[in-house]
Amino acid sequence: MNQRRSRRPAPRPPEGTPAPAELARMARSRLADAARVAHWADAALGPGRDAATADGKATLSETTAERAAADLGLTAAQIRADWDTARLAGLVEVHGDSARPGWRLRAWDRDDSAVLRGWVALFDAWSLAYPEPADHEPAAVAEVVSAMPQVLSFLQLSAGPVPVEQLLDLLQQRVTELRTERCEISYGPDPGAPAGAAPTTVPSAEPTPDLAPLLDWALHALASVGALTDGDGQATLTPLGSWAVWVKLEQICVAAQSPAGNIEQGAEDMLRGCAQLRPNAARAEYRAWLAARPVGSAVTELIDAARGEDALLRGLAFEALRVVGAPAEADVHAVVDEAALRPYALLWLAEHDGADPEDAHEVLTRQEATWLWVDTAAAVADHGEAPMLVRHLESAVQPTVPQLLDEVRAVGHPRTVQVLVALAAAHPDPALAKAVRRAAFQVHTGG
Repeated sequence: MNQRRSRRPAPRPPEGTPAPAELARMARSRLADAARVAHWADAALGPGRDAATADGKATLSETTAERAAADLGLTAAQIRADWDTARLAGLVEVHGDSARPGWRLRAWDRDDSAVLRGWVALFDAWSLAYPEPADHEPAAVAEVVSAMPQVLSFLQLSAGPVPVEQLLDLLQQRVTELRTERCEISYGPDPGAPAGAAPTTVPSAEPTPDLAPLLDWALHALASVGALTDGDGQATLTPLGSWAVWVKLEQICVAAQSPAGNIEQGAEDMLRGCAQLRPNAARAEYRAWLAARPVGSAVTELIDAARGEDALLRGLAFEALRVVGAPAEADVHAVVDEAALRPYALLWLAEHDGADPEDAHEVLTRQEATWLWVDTAAAVADHGEAPMLVRHLESAVQPTVPQLLDEVRAVGHPRTVQVLVALAAAHPDPALAKAVRRAAFQVHTGG
């Protein structure tokens, strides 16, 4: 007899964690200055208003910063700092040389979850919120950013002040582990080996950088976003910081319980593991996978997976990028000129700009829509069933099959022949199947 697996009960935050309404109050207080500048920009620079920039867009030019400073009784430097915080928290969204209010700003006074999401976005971007040390190698800074989740987890589990020296020891251990995982070894002769001996593999002699200044920078950056307090040689998570780290740990634990173990996989394997899941379950897996790694490297992995030959992974990668949201915008913009990714990127950007998903396809040209139709058909042919491929015909923008075949032949998708052959084999109408096979032959022979 089949038994229904019981649902995992909703996790409860650690004892002493403030209620969501209180956490939201703390987040509003922490982001009050950023919200004030964002509200000012919305009121002063919105469409139809007298903008302070030459192009009439809501960009933070020098003139705009000075105008905001005068209106709000602040310095231009304060305005710029608050503007940067508003961007990181999603209170404003910058698109090229223009900006607009984020959805979180619209919901600021009535939706506690929107406020908490905004603060968590700022928390996730802590390494951008405070200038990094200029006299350290970028690789060393990146190692510390990658290692800090373990440091924060230790702080959260400690539930109290922790000496900075203890955190430094933990950071050094984690950086060493990261280097070991990357197999940072050099190849060459062992200095102590006899003359003429074959080269051997020896550990890399690259010295571990002094991590104390980098830990000091990381703690100051996390303190600047309100995640912890740092003083008297000790660090302590704030209630907001403790709650955010607990949320991240819970996401990882939930993903670790999945049969595929997607949390530990690279982007391609994770996406394959999510291919058979329902949309909501897949999005939960994407969120947990993203929570376990720096957002920048995660976005890079997803876009690299989208560049592969598997069209199914291409579509799923952009679904995962929708979960990432605003932090992925620059990377998605950067691939708009890549033919294989362009339709997906344009749809992503349109939805990110507020277009209804049902209407987002209107941003595509006829040729781009046809290319996307072929790419989706390739995914169905590789991973779906014949009836799905037949039903896929109905989604084409062309009103007739002959017109679709003409435009499919012209679009130049590398999988055109395979898609047409699979469609011909699957379609129950002999006449239509014959026409599709003829088109596949013509594409194959260049006719």
